[in-house]
Order: sequence, then C-alpha cells, then structure tokens
Amino acid sequence: MPDVTTGVAPNSHIAQYQARGLKGRILSGVQPSGDLHLGNYLGAIRNFARLQNDYECLYCVVDLHAITVWQDPAQLAPKTREIASAFLAAGVDGDKHVIFNQSMVPEHAELAWIFNCVARMGWMSRMTQFKEKAGKDRENVSLGLFAYPALMAADILIYKATHVPVGEDQKQHLELTRDIAIKFNNDFAVPDFFPVTEPLIFGAATRVMSLRDGTKKMSKSDPSDFSRINLTDDADAIAQKIRRAKTDPHPMPDTAADAEKRPDADNLLGIYAALADIEKDAAIAQFAGKQFSEFKSALTDLAVAKLGPVGAEMQRLMKDPGHVDGVLRNGAERARALAAPILAETYKIVGFLKP
Repeated sequence: MPDVTTGVAPNSHIAQYQARGLKGRILSGVQPSGDLHLGNYLGAIRNFARLQNDYECLYCVVDLHAITVWQDPAQLAPKTREIASAFLAAGVDGDKHVIFNQSMVPEHAELAWIFNCVARMGWMSRMTQFKEKAGKDRENVSLGLFAYPALMAADILIYKATHVPVGEDQKQHLELTRDIAIKFNNDFAVPDFFPVTEPLIFGAATRVMSLRDGTKKMSKSDPSDFSRINLTDDADAIAQKIRRAKTDPHPMPDTAADAEKRPDADNLLGIYAALADIEKDAAIAQFAGKQFSEFKSALTDLAVAKLGPVGAEMQRLMKDPGHVDGVLRNGAERARALAAPILAETYKIVGFLKP
C-alpha cells in the first residue's frame, strides 16, 4: 500500500466506517475518453485496487462529465466499457465494491442542480481547468463545462464520501467541493450534514511524461503512438516503445540532481520506480553509470510483467460487453441505493415538496 497523506474527516461521518474496520468511503471517477495509457494506470487506476482493503469504494465512469465537450455518441458506450474493464483488470473487486457509470444514477445530476444554486459564479470563474479548456473561446464552450465542478461535488457528496484520491490537477475542484459542503451546511443550518471531504494524496505518485519528449505529459492526444504505452498494448508493442523511447548519449544518471537535468532519463527512471514500487532514488542507485541499453532491457521486462496481465484481461473483458454491462448495471443499482436516501434528505432540507 503506498504512503497516503490525509487530514482527519469529521468524526460523525467517519465513525461508522471505523466501526467496520475501515478508514472511510471513497468516490473516484475516470472520464470515458478512451485509449488509456500508462499515466492513467500509475496515476489513478492502479491505486483504486490498492485502496479497496481499507475503504468502502465507489468507482465511477463519469460519462456525464464527458459530454461537457463533444463526444461521438457511437463511441461513448464502448469507451465507457473500456474504463470499467480497466477497473476490473487492475484488480478492483466489482462484487465487494461499486463500479458504475454516472448517467445510470440520476441522483448525481439532481444534486448537481442544487449545488449549482449553492456555488457562486466567482468560485466557478476561478477554476483553472475551465480556463485551460475554454482558452480564448470562452463564449462558445458549453455551460456544462463551466458548471463541471458542481457536478463533481455532487458525485462525491451524493454518497457523503469521506475521502477522494486526487492528483495535482483536481485539488482545486476538491477544494470547491469542500466549500460547497460548508456553504450548504451553513445556509440550511444543518451542521455536518455533508462531510468536508478529505483528499488522499499518494506519496509515491508519478507524473508520467511522453516517451518521445520527457518535458511533456504522456497523452492520448499526442499524434505519435510511440509517445505512450497503452494499457492494451501487448508485450511486443511495450518492448518496441521502450526501445525507441528518447534518451541522451550519456550513461545513466548517478544522482537525483543529475537525473532532474535530463528529463528523458528522469522520466524513464520514474516509470521504472513506480512499476517496481520503489523510490526513484533507489532506481537511480540501481542503474547509476550503466548504459541505457541495459536499463531499457530491465524496464522492458518489468513493464511487460506488470502491464501485460492487465492489458490481456482488459482485452478479454472488452470482448465480453454483456458481462461488463452487467457489472455496471449491478453497480448502478447499489449506488442508487446509497444515493437515494441522501438525496431525499437533501430535498427535505431544501424545502422541496415531495410525494
């Protein structure tokens, strides 16, 4: 289990989990953008499986978030199944924990509307991701893209999740979730109704960069398939991509300071360390002064051993869409059973007249 840094969630929300020998309830989601790669695996999906022994986990394919930008309707369902397959292939237990897609649980959208009325325009306008995605064309992006963080808050709080695993790019959105929870609780004089959700920050988190340029993040949008290792790549493809990964003419770095000056070497060492579950300093010491060819051979063996079974299982699951759809339907039913009473109580607090 990786080192995790976290604050203390409010006792009234976490005590029920502690009584069951757990640390809390987790909600996390991945957009069905397709073409999952090594960065997605090391940054999020691998950790999902590692958290499930200590937390009650809900893992969501966030297809409502996906349509904040245009999606090909013919591809959205297959991409949703791909993400669910990745959760299962990485080791998430779909019987013990909940795997579902967001659009099957309408309580997410219903609570999001209430949060749209709680959140302030100024809060939303400061969201860095909106500024980055909208760019200079802010007048032509969807309202959904602007309101995206309120839906993310609803994703979390509709289950009163006590913890959320976050990367650097989602910290601001979690802070907004906390602000919305506090404002709702204060506005309606219901202290501690929604938890002030805590972040889970992995001490061993790895920022995976392009295999063709160690200064750029690994991305599915890169035109070169050799810039990334896809989760569905077979052993031959993984080996070929590592062999062709960009390096420099010098031997392997001797120190962390030397590695930081050489982004391509630093990236490959970080990948090796993450796959081996060791600190990067240990990987540097292991290969200090050796030739890149020797290091790449070791990295290839490790990557094939770690990623090969995941990719093979993903491929198997994606050929059985009926099974994956069944997992998602079952997960959605269980998710709704958790979400419905929380939404009903929220409606009562707001003052809605319900039958």
